[in-house]
Amino acid sequence: MITWREGVVTELGRAWTGSIEMQVSVGDETIRALAYPDLVGHPRPGDRVLLNTTALARGLGTGGYAFVVALPDRLPPDPPPGPGHIIKSRYTPLQTMVLAADEQESPFHSQLADAADLDGLPVVVADLHSALPAVLAGARWAAGQAGAARPRVAYLMTDDAALPVWFSRAVAGLREADWLIGTISVGQAFGGDHEAVNVHTGLLVARYVLGADLVVVAQGPGNVGTGTAWGFSGVAVGEALNAAAALGGAPVAVLRVSGADRRTRHYGISHHSLTALTKVALRPVEIPVPVLPAALAEVADRIQEQSGALTAAGHRLCPVGTDGLTEALAQSPVPLSTMGRGLDQDPASFLTAAVAGVLAHTLSGGDQGR
Repeated sequence: MITWREGVVTELGRAWTGSIEMQVSVGDETIRALAYPDLVGHPRPGDRVLLNTTALARGLGTGGYAFVVALPDRLPPDPPPGPGHIIKSRYTPLQTMVLAADEQESPFHSQLADAADLDGLPVVVADLHSALPAVLAGARWAAGQAGAARPRVAYLMTDDAALPVWFSRAVAGLREADWLIGTISVGQAFGGDHEAVNVHTGLLVARYVLGADLVVVAQGPGNVGTGTAWGFSGVAVGEALNAAAALGGAPVAVLRVSGADRRTRHYGISHHSLTALTKVALRPVEIPVPVLPAALAEVADRIQEQSGALTAAGHRLCPVGTDGLTEALAQSPVPLSTMGRGLDQDPASFLTAAVAGVLAHTLSGGDQGR
């Protein structure tokens, strides 16, 4: 079911890559809305807009904007004819056509047609989108400590949460700061620098098209959970780790950890991570475990208690020190926030993601310098 509203743009707000915020007058109310210009055109103050307010009406954090569906009085021009025939957001009113790197019309098709080996490329897989800047901070810090070049990192966004890459202010900020060399949107997700049909071909794009030193795989903003053992979007972590292993990569799992969330199922290692890693991931993977400072001894003990299940599943637990990483995380060019908490409120969460970046840099051979 969809909740529709019609309104008038009163003011344009922040803009980042692919997205424009605005204020829209709807009757006696002013609401915050978001437009993707590549889909609907560029709104202007005074434009009449058709809005989808479904999530906003329910007060949901996931999708909690009104979204511009159309500018009825000023539709954008039809795109010029060009290559590409892959439809994303398929069979919805806003389905869009893209040129996927792996399709026949792509200039990279011949390069990818027989590609099947990542040659040991480290693939860091995280449950939450908020882990992305922390993983990058850890990898960059490790490179600096080793006197090596900063790693060339690609971000692969799955379609388990937000579909448009354009929704993520974090990705836009990381690109602007040159912390990412490119983005790849796979499955029904779209808007990356490169499109791909699935996680497997997306990983091959990172290796052969972008020339990445490491890849971070994570859903976009807006993870979904139902309070059930299996009903959460992070199940896809296990599937992405399987893909990386099948292609000869070096899969690295980011544990979803919290020292601030006191719910039993999320304190220490979240049950989401335990399910994805013990029941979905079918190959042994590297799991970096942070050596937390004394101030976080309680959550560290909890992580230690839970780690046995990961070892029993055949995974390799790798203790990684965290000295210096808090300062490195503080240098992130984008705000660090997970489940509404920042670095000061839940340092264990971000340190756990950062040590995955440290380990990935080591696996890439970057600690040897260049």
